[in-house]
Amino acid sequence: MKILIIEDELPSARLLRRKLEGLGYTVSATLQTVEESMEWFRSNEEPDLLFMDIQLADGISFEILEQIKPSSAIIFTTAYDEYMLRAFKQNSIDYLLKPIEDEELENAIEKFLQFRRPVSPFDLATFEALFKNTTQTFKERFTIRIGQSLKVVTTRQIECIYSENKGTYLYTNENGNYLFDQTLDALTPQLSPKDFFRINRSAIVQFDAIKNIAVHSNARLKIYLKHYESDELIVSREKVAAFKNWLDK
Repeated sequence: MKILIIEDELPSARLLRRKLEGLGYTVSATLQTVEESMEWFRSNEEPDLLFMDIQLADGISFEILEQIKPSSAIIFTTAYDEYMLRAFKQNSIDYLLKPIEDEELENAIEKFLQFRRPVSPFDLATFEALFKNTTQTFKERFTIRIGQSLKVVTTRQIECIYSENKGTYLYTNENGNYLFDQTLDALTPQLSPKDFFRINRSAIVQFDAIKNIAVHSNARLKIYLKHYESDELIVSREKVAAFKNWLDK
C-alpha cells in the first residue's frame, strides 16, 4: 500500500510517519506545500492513501484536489474543524484532529482497508440489500393538521425533526415549526437514508440543511442548520462514525 503525507509542520509530519511505520506501513513521500504536492502528483503514480493537512504554508490542500483530482482515498489531518463539512465532500475516509491519537489513526486506516475489500458478486446478503434499495420507496410529503386546516410539507422543506416534551415537531426551511402526530421511531424508516440521518434519540437532520459541523465534547459532533437553532443537535458518540460515512456518500 502506497501512502503519501502532505503536512507543512515537520514535527507533525515526522510523528505521523513514525506512527504509520510503527503499524507496518511504508510512506512513499512527505510533502509540505501545495506547489510541491501538485508537482509530485504530475510525475508520480497516485498513492493508495493520502494523509493531508488542510492549511499549508502556501494555501489550502483543497487547491491540490481541485487541480489534480486524485482518485486516492484521503484522511484529513488538521488542528481546525471549520473545514469538516467541505472535507467530507471530497474522497475522504476520515477527518482526524491534531494531536492524532493512536486509536483514531488505527480506526481510520481500518476503515480504508474495509472499503478496499472486494465484495463477492455472489454474496446473497449484498444482492438482497441491493434489491431492497431499488424497490423501497420513501415519503416525499407529509400532511399536517393545523386547527381546522391541512398543510402539506415536502421532505425537501424539512430541516429537522425533533422530539420535545413528548411531542414530535417538523421544522422547515421557511422557519415553520409544526407539531406532528408520529414518533421519531415511526418516522425514521419512512425517510430516505440518503437525505436524513437520526443523530440521536431526539433529532433527525436533513443533509441539505446542514450549515456547519463542529467538534463537541466527548468525541461528539455538533450540527448547525441553516435556519433551526438548537443546542440539542449533537451527534451521539456511538453514531459519529456512521454519521461521517453518511456525509461522504
